[in-house]
Amino acid sequence: MKAAVEQGMKQGEEKVKHFLETALKEVNGWRAASFFGDRAFYDGNWLLRAAAATSGIYGNDAVEAVYPMARSLADGEPLDGSKHNYTLTFPAGQFPPVNAFWSVTMYDGKTQFLIKNPINRYLINSPMLPTMKKNADGSTTLYIQKDSPGADKEANWLPAPDGAIYLVMRLYWPKETPPSILPVGEGTWQPPAIVKVQ
Repeated sequence: MKAAVEQGMKQGEEKVKHFLETALKEVNGWRAASFFGDRAFYDGNWLLRAAAATSGIYGNDAVEAVYPMARSLADGEPLDGSKHNYTLTFPAGQFPPVNAFWSVTMYDGKTQFLIKNPINRYLINSPMLPTMKKNADGSTTLYIQKDSPGADKEANWLPAPDGAIYLVMRLYWPKETPPSILPVGEGTWQPPAIVKVQ
């Protein structure tokens, strides 16, 4: 009986893992889905509920927050701070459309922990915009790399680990009218692609 229970647990974990690998919608290298909600939202879909608990217990439903995440470029190449520098550019007037605030948080791609860094910065968010530098065309570029991009760009620097990178964008109270990320992965606003610096 014990062996049968252990086998069932293993099969269940594999089923949840497969679901998480295939259920997320991908846009420009960012992956997102709507996994959270109330009893009516799940409507007896225990696989969806297990996937939600596995991916981020206590997550908000999509009308409260959407969490695009990126481990790779749009072409599938894994993000790696030991090999490359990256940029993330929001065109002028095209920041994430939210009623509350948004952020981009950096994690170690292996441990999923925050990264200790010399400027004690673990995210860049919308309240920081007044202190950040804009490009000549009004766009805003984030510099995603392990070493400082230089004093003139450090206000826009999101320090990366010396290895695999994992980014999460948090969009709190996303707007429901265009431009909007809703419905998740199909909305009129899409997260911009992370670009490898050549």
